[in-house]
Amino acid sequence: MEFTAKQIAQIINGEIIGDENAAVRSFSKIEEGKPGSISFLSNPKYTHYIYHTEASIVLMNKDTVLEKPVKTTLIKVDNAYECVARLLQMYEASKPKKTGIDALAFVAPDAEIGKDCYIGAFAYVGSKVKIGDHTQIYPHTTICENTTIGENCTFYPHVTVYQESVIGDRVILHAGSVVGSDGFGFAPSANGYDKIPQIGIVTIEDDVEVGANTCIDRSTMGSTYIRKGVKLDNLVQIAHNTDIGENTVMSAQVGVAGSTKVGQWCMFGGQVGIAGHITIGNRVFLGAQSGVPGNIGDNQQLIGTPPMEQRPYFKSQAVLKRLPELYKQINDLQKQVEELQQQLKS
Repeated sequence: MEFTAKQIAQIINGEIIGDENAAVRSFSKIEEGKPGSISFLSNPKYTHYIYHTEASIVLMNKDTVLEKPVKTTLIKVDNAYECVARLLQMYEASKPKKTGIDALAFVAPDAEIGKDCYIGAFAYVGSKVKIGDHTQIYPHTTICENTTIGENCTFYPHVTVYQESVIGDRVILHAGSVVGSDGFGFAPSANGYDKIPQIGIVTIEDDVEVGANTCIDRSTMGSTYIRKGVKLDNLVQIAHNTDIGENTVMSAQVGVAGSTKVGQWCMFGGQVGIAGHITIGNRVFLGAQSGVPGNIGDNQQLIGTPPMEQRPYFKSQAVLKRLPELYKQINDLQKQVEELQQQLKS
């Protein structure tokens, strides 16, 4: 499918600088731009590529100032990154979707499958499962009994959804993700650890995306909640009885321990660790590898273990590098003080 600069500008309300009839059929990174592709410039570090890119069209922010002419057609917008995201969504939505149930799939006779669904080879759909319209279940995915899945969902290969899970509309589960595995509940006893049965469920609301090999545990009782609009990266661990607030995002290898409540619009960097039975407020930003042992209020930007504000944290890290030198200076000063004390005594 081909689009001209004029058509694209109308979609994203942009201003064309150059040839409005320039046509594109694909996307490219600005440093690897090819004729017939559209790219974007949002990070100032990449500005130098715009003078040499072969991309036919480049989206750029209106406030970006260029030092010399360019040969590509520009479309100026308020937020180039946001606009390219919209165009990519449209491009993805235009792709034809698979439909039908593969002959090698197993679907329980009492499962309810919506219209225009796809269920791939070797997928398993258990008893009393309900799947909404236009949902796609890729090969080797397992949907256990009594699970409810909404419309326009996509479950990639080797996803496992345990029994009685509740999943909303437009949810994406990437390959290898597990929803509803037992929470880590064990009671110490004289003979070791007695397993505490996890009889709750997992509830995933609308417009959630879960990365590859991410695990979301079922609750001991009640439900573990992943609220509307949450985005979880690969290899994230969400423990039992947690409640992750709307539109919160977590990067790879974040771990959230049990019975923790996370607010709305939070952002956690890679490898953040959250202790159990605590509350984190709304719009909390945690830098990569932060360790959180206690409650955090709203609207904070923290990093480190325990987390602190970013400016003091980076100052402390600068001092940390000098610790061997400072330690030697303290020892030298201590010796000088002892010598002075000896002189005073004599």
